[in-house]
Amino acid sequence: MKKIILNSFVIVLLILSACTNGQNTNYQLNVNEFADKLKQTTDAQLVDVRTPGEFAGGHLLNAINYDWNGNEFEAQTKKLDKQKPVFVYCLSGGRSGSAASNLRNVGFKSVYEMNGGMMKWRAAGLPETTSAASNTNQGMTLAEYKKIASSNKKVLIDFYAEWCAPCKKMKPYLEEISKEMQAEVKVVRIDADQNKNLLQELKIDGLPVLMLYKNNEMVWRNDGFIEKAEVVAKIK
Repeated sequence: MKKIILNSFVIVLLILSACTNGQNTNYQLNVNEFADKLKQTTDAQLVDVRTPGEFAGGHLLNAINYDWNGNEFEAQTKKLDKQKPVFVYCLSGGRSGSAASNLRNVGFKSVYEMNGGMMKWRAAGLPETTSAASNTNQGMTLAEYKKIASSNKKVLIDFYAEWCAPCKKMKPYLEEISKEMQAEVKVVRIDADQNKNLLQELKIDGLPVLMLYKNNEMVWRNDGFIEKAEVVAKIK
């Protein structure tokens, strides 16, 4: 009898767990999965959580722009239907991850995140739309970049963004390196948000990225956060 009661209890727990999971379906998708799921979902609510400036420079078709770091994000998302799927993305995945967590916490049932954001999307050659005004500012060309990388000294190029937490942590020591090792290396910082075409050509799909050039050739590259001592060791 006790065994029957125990088995029944376990079955009830499994059913309740299944129901709960079904009500809170959350997915983290790569860009191709994200694109496919978006096409298959007729009632999708597509939210770009970058800044208005980033949004104007290129975004997914039919996306609405609710800036995660803006003051009106919570008020704006109240316009969305909690029962319908929400698809969120940013530039590299950090802000969309935070936004997705927020949406789940306030009761949205199905939230899909794009892993890697627009950087991965662009690297995969997937379509986006831009405003006519944004087309006039495409940032640095590859030829201009190669000219910067060409120098008598070594050149350390830092690809960063103002919203990128690891980039902010690295900025002070990169400024120190620029002063302390100025006889050996030239440090150049390039804003990823202002140079999206260049990032595509260099196949950069995450931040931060450091590239070290010597005699016009790239001799080292690092993707992601790295400590100062490791960078200095590569320069020497």
